[in-house]
Amino acid sequence: MSNLIRVKDLYKTYVDATSDDITTQVEVLKGVDVEVRQGEVLAILGKSGVGKSTLLHLIGGLDRPTSGSVFFEDRNIHAYNDRQLDRFRNLEIGFIFQFHHLLPEFTALENIAIGGLIAKKNVSETYGSAGEILDYVDLADRSNHYPSELSGGERQRIAIGRALINQPKVILADEPTGNLDRKTSDDILDLLWDLNGRLNRTLILVTHDHGLAQRADRMVHIVDGKIANQNQIVEA
Repeated sequence: MSNLIRVKDLYKTYVDATSDDITTQVEVLKGVDVEVRQGEVLAILGKSGVGKSTLLHLIGGLDRPTSGSVFFEDRNIHAYNDRQLDRFRNLEIGFIFQFHHLLPEFTALENIAIGGLIAKKNVSETYGSAGEILDYVDLADRSNHYPSELSGGERQRIAIGRALINQPKVILADEPTGNLDRKTSDDILDLLWDLNGRLNRTLILVTHDHGLAQRADRMVHIVDGKIANQNQIVEA
C-alpha cells in the first residue's frame, strides 16, 4: 500500500487567555510524524487530553497547525487557502464524531444528502445516492425520520452515511462509539470495518480503548503530544 497521508513535524499550540488578561501557551502537539497508507485502518491511541483529536482535526483540515505539514497525496493541505481547504474537506474526507451532530430539522435522508448538496452535485443523483447509503447502513425504513425519532445507534449510522455521500478516500472517526452501549458499539465498529474492507476506505480512528485499537492494522500511541510508539500498543 502506498502512503496516502504524511504528517511531518506537526506542532499545535493554543493561546489560553485568563481573566487577568494574562495569556499562556498550551502546547498540544509537539513534533508529530505519521504516515498513513492507502486502505489501512490506523488507530490513534492515548489518554484524554494528549492531542489525539487535535491530530485528527489537523489531518482533516478542520484546523491549521502552528507549524509542520500534512500531505494528502503529496499535496500540503495547509498550503491551501480557506476555500480550497473547505473543498478538500467536503470531497476527500468523511468525518464521524463521538456526538453525531445531525441537523435536527432534517430527516435521515436529508442529513446524509447535505454534503453532496454543499458540493453542488446534481440534486436528484445526490438524493439517489443518499437512499443507497441508507440501505447500506440498514436504515432504509428510517428515511423520513428526524434525529429525535432515532435511537443513538441509528443516529450514528446516519452520521456514518453522511460521511460517505461524496465517496471520500478517508474516514476520520473520533471516538465514534463513546456514547453507545457495548452491543451497539460493536455493530457500529463492524460497519466501519466493512467500509474499509468492502469499500476500501482508509479509516483513521481516535480512541482510548486498547481493545478497539487492537482491531486496527496499525496503532500510533500518543503521550503528552508526542508519538511514543507506533505499530503496537503501549500500556497507559
